[in-house]
Amino acid sequence: MNPHFSLGLTVLLWASAFAGVRAGLQGYGPGHLTVLRFLVASIALAGYAGVVRLRLPRLRDLPPLVLAGLLGITTYHIALNVGETTVTAGSAALLVNTAPVFTALLATAFLGERLRVAGWVGIGVSFLGAAIIGVGERRGLSFEPGALLLLGAAFAFSLYAILQRPFMQRYTPLQFTACAMWAGTVPLLVFLPGLLEAVRSAPASSTLAALYLGLFPSAVAYITWAHVLSRVPASTAASFLYLVSPLTIPISWLWLGETPSGLSLLGGALTLLGVVIVNTRGREGQR
Repeated sequence: MNPHFSLGLTVLLWASAFAGVRAGLQGYGPGHLTVLRFLVASIALAGYAGVVRLRLPRLRDLPPLVLAGLLGITTYHIALNVGETTVTAGSAALLVNTAPVFTALLATAFLGERLRVAGWVGIGVSFLGAAIIGVGERRGLSFEPGALLLLGAAFAFSLYAILQRPFMQRYTPLQFTACAMWAGTVPLLVFLPGLLEAVRSAPASSTLAALYLGLFPSAVAYITWAHVLSRVPASTAASFLYLVSPLTIPISWLWLGETPSGLSLLGGALTLLGVVIVNTRGREGQR
């Protein structure tokens, strides 16, 4: 598969996920939506893995695989779903798009990349934008706690990307994604009590949104993202995720009829500017 196609598909599916989460939250609580989404994704991946006779990971690789699942699946999506109960889909995407900045920092610490002065300036600009989004969501001078959760989700995803990169040298994208997703789904089973009743009472639109989230932004997009990381350095791949935000805003407008406030758009512009600075001017060897 062409890595550019994989990257484009990943960005599009993840952009739609923010609107999908908001749609799902209209009928489900954050816990039930998360466990339903990843039960669907895990079952779909298990079925496909059985057909292709997926090779199981080595025992020594299980601890980092489990950690990757806990960060990229469990932590990221619980924080995302809870955060989106108070933050619009478009603004949530803008906040989570600080992930490339975190990834650049972690790549500096663990993968030997170096940030120039411009990189640190970009980080400051990005976090200023994130703070403005948090204020804009409240329409006042207090920081929205949901925005802080979304920043935590971005950091968890960045750790997931850094952990994922070395595995791409010895595992296929399907092998890594399936194992990490299964590991990340297990802790979510604490939300199983009451799920059947929630499914019965939820509107069909919310259940369809949960099914969509499980099959496409989860099962498919996590595999295509792993394929990208098997061909492209983590910090470079993450820099393209800033395209998620501009795509999320029209998708959430068409799907949900919601738009962020003017202050949120200003914060989003600053957030994206900071991400662009970090990933185009911020690392050693860039001009």
